[in-house]
Amino acid sequence: MSNIIYMPVKCICGEAAVLNNSSFLSKLGKSCLILTGSSGAEKSGALKDAVAALEKENIEYTLFNKIGENPLISACREAGEAARNADADFILGIGGGSVLDAAKAVAIYASNEDLTAIDIYKREYANEPLPVALIGTTAGTGSEVTAVAVLTNDETGVKKSISGDDCYAKIAFCDPKYTYSLPYASTVSTALDAFAHAIEGYFSPKCCEAIELWAEKSIPMIYSGLKELANGKEISRELREKLYYGSIYAGLVINTCGTGFPHPLGYVLTENYGVPHGMACAAFFAPYIDRCAEFAPEKAAKFFAMTEEKEAVKAVIASLTELKGVSISKEEAKKYALRWQSVIPRNFTASPGGLTQEEAEAILAEI
Repeated sequence: MSNIIYMPVKCICGEAAVLNNSSFLSKLGKSCLILTGSSGAEKSGALKDAVAALEKENIEYTLFNKIGENPLISACREAGEAARNADADFILGIGGGSVLDAAKAVAIYASNEDLTAIDIYKREYANEPLPVALIGTTAGTGSEVTAVAVLTNDETGVKKSISGDDCYAKIAFCDPKYTYSLPYASTVSTALDAFAHAIEGYFSPKCCEAIELWAEKSIPMIYSGLKELANGKEISRELREKLYYGSIYAGLVINTCGTGFPHPLGYVLTENYGVPHGMACAAFFAPYIDRCAEFAPEKAAKFFAMTEEKEAVKAVIASLTELKGVSISKEEAKKYALRWQSVIPRNFTASPGGLTQEEAEAILAEI
C-alpha cells in the first residue's frame, strides 16, 4: 500500500503568534470576513489580537458572529453571502472546531453565489474557495490542520462532513493562550475529542510510520492531561498547552488517517441527545479499545505502554464522560443504525476488525 502524506497548512505556533506574524495575513488580501461564534473568540482574547493584526496590516474586516455548535449549512451560506457583500478577499475563522470547520465551508459559498446550502455536499462548483486563515480557541478538533469540515443539514439535523484539498486553510495561528478561558466541561470534552482523533487515527490502516510519530507524540500528552482532569487538578497553563499541542498533533494524524467508528456513532448522541461531540465520541471508547486489543494486539500493546493497562484507560475515560438523559432502547438503536444500511462508512472499515451495521446497532443499544 502506498503511503501518502499531504500537509499544506502553514502553521505558526507559539506565544503571540498572531500579533508577531500579521504580515502573513496581508498576503491573503486587503479585506476579510471574520467568522466567530457568539462569545468565545472575544472571551479568549483571540478576536482582539486578530483585529489588532488586521489593523496593523491595513486590512479591512467585517464581523460575522452567528456560527453555533455543529454549524448549520444555512448559517455557512449566510456568512458566505456576507463575505461577498463585504468584498472579502479571505475568511478568518476564530473559535473552536465548529467555527473553524464553518470557515472552510463559508469560503466555498463566498466564491460561488449560485450554490444552494445543500449543494455543498455535492462538492461541485465553478470557482475556487476564498483563502482561509484560522485561529483556534479550543484544544480538541485539530481542524486547524485538517482538510475536513463537519456540517449539519438544517432539514434533517444530520451531521455530515466535506473534505478535499480545497478545505485546507492557508494559515493556522496556534497559540495555546486562547484556550485559557475555556470552561472545565468544554476543556474535558474537547480533550476527549483530541484523544479520539489520536487513537482512531493510530489504529487506522492508513497509519504509516511517519504518521505514527505524530500519534505516538500526541497520545501520551493528551492521556496524561486527561488523567489530570480526572483527578480534579487545577487546569494550569502547562496543562492547557499540553492539551492544545496534543490536539494539533492528533489533527495531523486524522488528516491522513481519518477516524474510526466512535465518531459516526457519536453523531447519533449529538444529534438526538445534545451530547457535546467529544463526550459523544468518548461514549464508545470502551468497545473501540476492546476491539483494538482483539484485532490489533501488537499495536494495542504499544498503545497501552503509552497510557496504562486497558481497564485503567477505560476507567479514566468513563470518569470524564457524562451522558445525562441518554438511554437507547433496542428499537431506537435499530432505527438509528438505518443510516448505515446502504453505505457502510469508511470509519467502520477503518476500525480494527471492521464494523457492520448490526454491530453498530448493538453498541448503540449498550448505551
